Amino acid sequence: MKLKKVLLASGITLGVLAIVIAGVVAAILAEIDKDPFAPLYADNCSQCHGESYEGTGEGPALIGAEFKYGDSVVEITESIATGFPQTGMPGWSGVLGEGQVQALAILVAEKRVNRQFTDFKTDKELSIPQDPIESELLNFRVETVATGLDPFPFSIAPLPDGRILLTEKERGLSIISVDGMRSEPISGTPETSNLSITVLGLKMGLGWFLDVALHPDYENNGWIYLLHTHICTNCDSWMPVTMNRVIRGRVVEDVWQDEEIIWNVAPEFYSSIPDIGAGGRLAFDPDGYVYLSVGLKGANNYAGIQDLGTPYGKIHRVHDDGRVPADNPFLDRQGAQPSIWTYGHRSPQGLEFNVNTRQLWGTEMGPRGGDEVNLLLPGRNYGWPLYSKGVDYDSTPVEYWKELGIEFDLADIEQPVVDMTPSPAVSSFIIYQGEAFLEWQDNLIVGSLKATELYRIVLDGDVHVHSEILLEDLARIRDVESGPDGLIYLLLEHESASQIVKLVPEDRHALGG
Repeated sequence: MKLKKVLLASGITLGVLAIVIAGVVAAILAEIDKDPFAPLYADNCSQCHGESYEGTGEGPALIGAEFKYGDSVVEITESIATGFPQTGMPGWSGVLGEGQVQALAILVAEKRVNRQFTDFKTDKELSIPQDPIESELLNFRVETVATGLDPFPFSIAPLPDGRILLTEKERGLSIISVDGMRSEPISGTPETSNLSITVLGLKMGLGWFLDVALHPDYENNGWIYLLHTHICTNCDSWMPVTMNRVIRGRVVEDVWQDEEIIWNVAPEFYSSIPDIGAGGRLAFDPDGYVYLSVGLKGANNYAGIQDLGTPYGKIHRVHDDGRVPADNPFLDRQGAQPSIWTYGHRSPQGLEFNVNTRQLWGTEMGPRGGDEVNLLLPGRNYGWPLYSKGVDYDSTPVEYWKELGIEFDLADIEQPVVDMTPSPAVSSFIIYQGEAFLEWQDNLIVGSLKATELYRIVLDGDVHVHSEILLEDLARIRDVESGPDGLIYLLLEHESASQIVKLVPEDRHALGG
């Protein structure tokens, strides 16, 4: 039975469902509607530093000027907390709470990079640079591959023959031809729901297509893996509920065939929490394992994440055919989900395996601040919701351990290799290992949504040594992928129409790409 028929049979109309979804996210949207950190600044800082951070005779400008003592969030926090008595600035650590001081530091850092909390850049003008981009190590161009895509895409997977698989959250799976034309949705794939509302440019809904990925031996076995939020139409619930699920199949003459379920969970773990926080990325390693991410799909943004008995806030690992590996870290833990690889994740947005170092890496969104790049070690706890380098949306520290009654030692929390505060709304990434950009070998190429920037991150083992902004003020970058040609492909999200573009080294462009 189709989902719409199920809804009608149960007396639930799409309009009623939209109201329910809106109610689920009402608390979040109330915070998004206006910046809750602004009154902190207005009440405590604006008299000296100006209402618009422009500075006054009593205090220096906070934007457009160099900070003598550093402009990272950690350094700004220290400056606010201790002050500079020699210049007349008092320390605020005894006046404001720890979370409030950190909130002010994050606010100032955001203003310095022109990152507004309430602006999600969903409707900013999407203009592709026409001139070569000069980066630190090489010059490259941005070339358009496909236009006119759905406003809410999620993933791309370049195929060996030059075509590209594309998932759009509500439209499903389709194929971009070599000349940039999008096919009709592939028939036979799971049903999507179209049960969404859009608020401030952000879509909230249930029943989405998320990541698509090729099996490492795709050219021989044809397997395509899909991570989607499966709609449970026979669950004991008065409204639709969903949960992440991984399937694989083959596309033969534009038809999805040979479907197999690779990973799913019991109906008791399905929820009506919108899929915007579902995570939903896939990664493979050379030994035949597939990793997948699950984000905030519990009853709230911390439910079950520290509980090994739930799938929420976890990275999971299974064989490529769905079997649970015998060496998974919690396989023998009574009551634990046997597929768990790591836990304590808030909103995992990217997942990649470095075949050279044999390490799994992930990107993750924090609350206000606290976006992370993590080395994902088996069995490790990544902290949410016990701890974060960001603060909650009401300017209080992240310390849900008090509500949950979970005592912990900070030494037992795996810290991010890269702390991306103020938050750019980090998204997908790749570990570049192609031939087109030899100067970027093993660098992380990381996308962002709110910041509309593309980053190159250089690591020395598990130490962050350098970052470069490759592209700025571009568009919401939903996915980053490397093609068989070694070029870097970006999926750009825009409320009018999304696009796929590719980065091409200038020398290859001169030779015709």
